[in-house]
Amino acid sequence: MHAIEVSHLTKRFGTLTALNDVNFSVDVGETFGFLGPNGAGKTTTIRILTGISYPTTGTATIFGHDIGRDTIAARQSMGIVSETSNVYDDLTAWQNMIFSAELYHVRRDIREKKATELLTTFDLYERRDDKVHGFSKGMKRRLTIAMGLVNSPLLLFLDEPTSGLDVQSNLIIRDVITGLIHEGVTVFLTTHNIEEANLMCDRVAIINRGTVAAIDAPERLKKTIQSVQSVVVSFDHSSADQLADVSRLPMVNDALKEGDKFRLYTEDPATVIESVMEYARSGNLRVISISTLGPSLEDVFIKLTGLQRTGGMVHAID
Repeated sequence: MHAIEVSHLTKRFGTLTALNDVNFSVDVGETFGFLGPNGAGKTTTIRILTGISYPTTGTATIFGHDIGRDTIAARQSMGIVSETSNVYDDLTAWQNMIFSAELYHVRRDIREKKATELLTTFDLYERRDDKVHGFSKGMKRRLTIAMGLVNSPLLLFLDEPTSGLDVQSNLIIRDVITGLIHEGVTVFLTTHNIEEANLMCDRVAIINRGTVAAIDAPERLKKTIQSVQSVVVSFDHSSADQLADVSRLPMVNDALKEGDKFRLYTEDPATVIESVMEYARSGNLRVISISTLGPSLEDVFIKLTGLQRTGGMVHAID
């Protein structure tokens, strides 16, 4: 039995098809990433999987329970952390935790113990009696995730868990998620942070325009575009002209400036390295560092979704 099984899922809003025959499954204990550009169908999929919305056609099951026909049983095993905060600003952190526990029907004798444990884990216990309206964005996010874990779920839906947060909150949240993974909790993660998905997920699905373009382990997806390799180089002196210069070197298909480094995309790294060293000698530059990289998960994402890079940023192609 799968933790999640989606079969021929379609969702239409009038003439708009948000999901078009989507199929995938998530194994018990797996960390599954769900990636896609804005408007690709990620939110629609999560709303269906969590019982908030119903598909036009197709089915979705959670641990064998049909989310449409057996919603209560399906939701009993899941925790849901949406992208937008669902904490109540006029309540204290402790009151939010207890209220969430009541909503999840956590037994009275377990509520306080679980609330104490989670607030401690998320470094919020000392602020448990403070009203949430005085919390920072990161603290509210940590409280939101704590509330989603109060029922000890077997399946956790995480929608952009670390988006726009401070370093401390990011580290705490990632450590907690890693701990849950080690405990065998199934995690369904949507994120715009592709490197986060690369590091945390057993498999990822890339969805674009309502259709799943690929599903596989990150490393196997990278091998599908092995030709997208790159050379990353840093010089002892930098100038505005260097990006244009290195982009014209032999066998360089594209060039980006990444901080104090240049990333040169190529199908022939050896030739590019030779050209870079010659360019450095002719310009009286010293190469501080140079390395080759295989394709990244971001490269796969860009190729499958039809996006393009411009000046180091990723943009949609109209």
